[in-house]
Amino acid sequence: MKTPLSSILLVIFASFIGSFGAVFLKAGADKLERNLMRLLLNWRLAAGISFYLTSFVIYTIAIRNGELTILYPMVSMGYLWTLLWARLIFNEPFTGSKFAGIGLILTGVVILNLGNR
Repeated sequence: MKTPLSSILLVIFASFIGSFGAVFLKAGADKLERNLMRLLLNWRLAAGISFYLTSFVIYTIAIRNGELTILYPMVSMGYLWTLLWARLIFNEPFTGSKFAGIGLILTGVVILNLGNR
């Protein structure tokens, strides 16, 4: 079974959407208080959960027609997006080890997709 390009693109899009989930969860966590009502009204946490749920729905649609062993590792592309957002939004530094990790992830995704031919 060959994985269609549409499924691959949906998984990449889901990882992109999911990376916003991580950003909003961090932003919401920075505003956490020990007050249940404030926790429930924390829109940043709610947005993070919403982005993750949206990502989950898109991912579920994507894996219907493709190979799980090809598509699931592509979810790790979210780390690439998250690295970029963390730098842009939270001013977190780029480091050599972060680039090495992203390089390994991208290499793995490419190698797995070579088996999709």
